[in-house]
Amino acid sequence: MDIPLFDLNFGKEEEEAIKKTIRSGWISTGPKCEEFESNFSAMFGIKYAVSLSSCTSSLHLALKLVGIKKGDEVICPSLTFVATVNAIRYLEANPIFCDIINYAELNIDPEKIEVLITKKTKAIIVMHYAGFPCRMNKIMAIAKKYKLKVIEDACHGPLSDYNNKKLGTIGDIGCFSFFSNKNISTGEGGMLITNNPDYYKKTMLLRSHGMTSLSYERAKGHTTIYDVVDIGYNYRMDDIRASIGLVQLSKLKKDLKKREKLRKYYVNILLNIEELIIPFNFNKGFVSNYIFPVVLKNSTPQKRNFIRKYMQNKGIQTSVHYPPVHKFVIYKNYRTSLPNTEYVADNEITLPLFSGLTFSHLDYIIENLKKGLLYFNK
Repeated sequence: MDIPLFDLNFGKEEEEAIKKTIRSGWISTGPKCEEFESNFSAMFGIKYAVSLSSCTSSLHLALKLVGIKKGDEVICPSLTFVATVNAIRYLEANPIFCDIINYAELNIDPEKIEVLITKKTKAIIVMHYAGFPCRMNKIMAIAKKYKLKVIEDACHGPLSDYNNKKLGTIGDIGCFSFFSNKNISTGEGGMLITNNPDYYKKTMLLRSHGMTSLSYERAKGHTTIYDVVDIGYNYRMDDIRASIGLVQLSKLKKDLKKREKLRKYYVNILLNIEELIIPFNFNKGFVSNYIFPVVLKNSTPQKRNFIRKYMQNKGIQTSVHYPPVHKFVIYKNYRTSLPNTEYVADNEITLPLFSGLTFSHLDYIIENLKKGLLYFNK
């Protein structure tokens, strides 16, 4: 078999949506972006949603909205994609890296967060790894105690539940990604959501050069002039991507239910393998299951790499989520000791997971994972 890590959930519906948008004569930010934002906010039970060019731009604006400035400290995970942390540096603030809870719960540790708080701390960024929720009750209590803002990097977690709330709706601002390998894919793109009307108004300005009106509004005759009232950015989404996003959004619930079944199948078999830790196996709520990670027990990077190579030779693509950000060269001045993060980064394997997989595919993946472990131990 030849099994990729991920495959697009695209079909004729996306093709037709693109065609209709192109034929409409309006392809930049316009009616499809507005419709996408409206449908997204309704699905998430949130007041405001703003479509953007990426989750990175969403994180950047989120930090700017909550008032992060040069020299401020923002507590964040290291076990995340580097964009989560880069956004902090865009504002010349300082990332304060926090360890994860343990090898089975790969999210930022609330107890360690509180230890890291100083007079310079202004915000916390959480990233819901694989779509599984961080301990938001504790994190929000800490934020309230110290008067900190909370930004949710929910790029892994569209429609994941936490105490009857959707991830991204619990903190001050939620940020989502529509990159090509995400649960909702538009190639590139992102969304910022919030219940704060001031944050919403400011985002609408900042995403489009600080202009008081968009081209689409002027084209409709609502206004012929505009002012520029802030130093903004070119962070807009376009209607072509938004039209894809609308189709993807309509498919999301069905896709996530299939992923849920695939995860259960994986877990039922892999729990019997002594050498593996299945992260988040304690979680009983509905989650997006963006990826399926396993962590090798009592392992080394050499063992992890051997097994990945063995599976690659059998036609199975795997990945690693993630190299730790605090060990990248660009963050050498922020180096710290994060033992749990570092172990997981060295010994985690991400197995294929997408709705197009069958149980037969999973049997083949599991069989070759077992063989890889066996051959390494010989």
